[in-house]
Parts: sequence; C-alpha cells; structure tokens
Amino acid sequence: VGIRTHNPEQSYLKAFPLKTDCRMALVELLGEQIKGKDGKDVDVASFQGEGKVLGLYFSAHWCPPCRGFTPELAKWYTKLTDGTLKDKFDIVFISSDRDQNQFDEYFAEMPWKCLPYEERDKKAKLAKMFKITGIPSLVFLDGNSGKTITTDGRAIVTEDPEGQQFPWAPKSTCELLQGKLVGKDGKECTFADVKGKIVGLYFSAHWCGPCRHFTPKLVETYNKLKKDGKEFEIIFCSSDRDEASFKEYFNEMPWLSLPYGDKRKTALSRKFEVSGIPTLVILDSDCNLITTGGRGAVMADADGSNFPWYPKPLNELTGNTASNVNDHPCLIWFTDGSDDEVKEAISILQPIATAKCEEWKKAGEEPLVYFFYTKDDNSDDDENLASSLRSFANLPTKNPLLILLDIPNEVLYTGDFSSEDDKKVLVEKMLSSFKAGTLKMKPLRP
Repeated sequence: VGIRTHNPEQSYLKAFPLKTDCRMALVELLGEQIKGKDGKDVDVASFQGEGKVLGLYFSAHWCPPCRGFTPELAKWYTKLTDGTLKDKFDIVFISSDRDQNQFDEYFAEMPWKCLPYEERDKKAKLAKMFKITGIPSLVFLDGNSGKTITTDGRAIVTEDPEGQQFPWAPKSTCELLQGKLVGKDGKECTFADVKGKIVGLYFSAHWCGPCRHFTPKLVETYNKLKKDGKEFEIIFCSSDRDEASFKEYFNEMPWLSLPYGDKRKTALSRKFEVSGIPTLVILDSDCNLITTGGRGAVMADADGSNFPWYPKPLNELTGNTASNVNDHPCLIWFTDGSDDEVKEAISILQPIATAKCEEWKKAGEEPLVYFFYTKDDNSDDDENLASSLRSFANLPTKNPLLILLDIPNEVLYTGDFSSEDDKKVLVEKMLSSFKAGTLKMKPLRP
C-alpha cells in the first residue's frame, strides 16, 4: 500500500458532500460579496435560487493542466451564459496562485467572477471543505440548497458541451445501472434481473498486473458465496483498451459485465471516485453503497464470512484495510504489538468508534475520521505498514502513540498519552478539537 503525497499538477480530487439546506448556504461559503470582471463587488446572494448552479473553480496560473483547461472552460462558460443559462449559471475562481500579480494575470483570461486573492483563509477553508487534493478542480453547487451537485465538473464540460443536461443533477446508482448487461457466452440480461441482490461493481482490466492477480481470488470468493446460496452478483466494469482484450479477460470471469465501451462505466467510476484498479464497490440490495473497499475486504475474508462486508468502525491497520488513509483523516493508535497494548487500544477505541460512526450515519454525514490500531509494529520491516507510516510521517518510535493523520491536507497531530491519565479522555478531546477546527495540526512535511 503506497502512501500518496500531494502533487499540485495532478487533476484528481476528493470531496465530502456539503450537507446543508440553508438558503444562505452560498453566502456562508463565500461571504456577502465577491469580485466581478470589472472589479466591482457582486452580491453572492444573486447566485442563490431555484434552478441555479454555481461552480467553484480551483486553479492556478503556475499549474500547466490548469492553463490547458481554463481556455476550454471559458469557451464553454461563454456559450452557456450567452444562451439559455444566462442568470442561471456562474463560476467563481478560487485561486491557488502564489502572489497577487500571478492572480491578476490569470484572472484576466477568465470571463467569470473570483474570490479576491487576499481571502487566503477562506480559500483554504473551501479547499479543505471540498477535499481538494489536486488542480484544476471544478465543483458545482446547487444554488438553492448549497449542496454539492458534483465534484467532477471537468467531466461535465467534456460530456455536455451544449449544457443540455443542466442543472446536472446526479443520477442514483440504480438509474446509472439501468440497461443491458452481458452474461457468459454472450447471453444478455438487464440490471432488473439482478436488482434486489448484493452487487459488486468490479473495475478492472486485463493489462493491469494487480487486477490479474486479484481476479482469480475474487472468482474463488464469488463461487463460494454462490455455492452457499448468497444473493450476490458482480458486474465487470472494464478498462480494457480494446474489445479483444475485454473478451479474453471476461472469459475468465463467472459473473456479468457491462458491454465493452459502455458509457455507464465512466459514470459509475465518477460516482464512486474510482482512481485506480482493481476496485471492487459493494452495493446493498437497494443500490446503496456498502463499501468501495471490496478488494481489501475480499483479500482479508476470502471465504466470505463477513459478507457483504459492511465497514467496521475500528480496523487493524493493514494493507487490506488502509485504503482510506490516503484520502481521509484517520485516528491511529500505535501499539507495540503485545496482547495487553492491543487489547487496551481496542477496548478504548471500539466503543468510541462505534458511537461516532452511528452518529455520523444518522446525520447523513461522511465520517469525520477513520479509526485504526496497529500491532506487529517492527520498525526494521519495510513491508510493515505501521513501520512505513511511522517513517513517512516522521513519527517518534515510542509506544503507545496516538495520532490524527490528514494526508489530503498534509497535516498531523500527535497526542501525548503521558500528559493524560485517562487515555479515553485524550481520544475524545482530540476528536472534539478536530471537529471544532481547534486541534493544532502540524505540517506533515515541515
């Protein structure tokens, strides 16, 4: 498992959906006013209302992919706002430029509005809120509620050149999956034939070495679950480069597939933010997401004892469970691997993690953090994930050790067990301070 660091020229992104129905949501995000092309103040409230969409364009002049995309976006924006979307659609530039002069030069090329360059704190808050880990990124918000429509506005620019799908309301997973599926020997069926089962979406390709390694293991687990009478089906979502490769690879699989080249694959990849393969997304019988970490679940539970692999509130940090470490804040308790320390970590973290996950689920919120503990922490073993993480984050070697690691924002907090008699209290204090934004995080790479 690699631990990714920030690359400013990468164009991937992650975002937590903004969950608010407040009519003043956009004003709360951007403030009362922003700047127009003429330098005059523009009331943010003017972007609010039924049937309106506001784009937040995270970009910078120093970024080559940004300079390549901005002219395309400008043409698209002008076409739409000169036509039927006038007064219904706008964009605000959120700058990552390094100084005011760069900002001024770059903004001069843009036909939309901007958050003033001096609003650095607000820019940082927006980037953190939408988990922007690469630019250019284009986020579309509903003007009425402030909710996130999509964090992949760049794809919309490409896929809807005339704006015919405005306001780009996201389709449900069930809607995206409707249509023809291909079975073994070319037999066809539709998604209606598998609806009501647990469904795995398997993003894979023949050219991908890790995919070819994982596929036989997935076949074994799939066959066992089917033999045990489990209501389970998998749909192959191919990234193969030609149809011949697709057919050769699909011939090794006992499940269903989207037809080769089907556009639903791209839409599903975007919905579940698939950034690498193999990826196995598990859906419940109503098409609700169970986990995007199906690959790790299968690797850790080949016989399917824990099927359908609902995420656990607390996990041991291993290669099969650590998929969230790169993309989300994580609270990690390092132990020396002894039974006493591992039992103590679990006894304290388990009830906290369970209660917090239930709280976030009821509120319809993404997890604030993911909870992990370690064992078998051998600092001389390069294959040990806990050891690798200590080295990556330049952590002290002492145990026990409690950290809150936020790789997307490149910050870290190290808790001091020696200063707190009650370790449970330390965990709870860290979580409450992190939620309030008062936890004093330090740069991951000073």
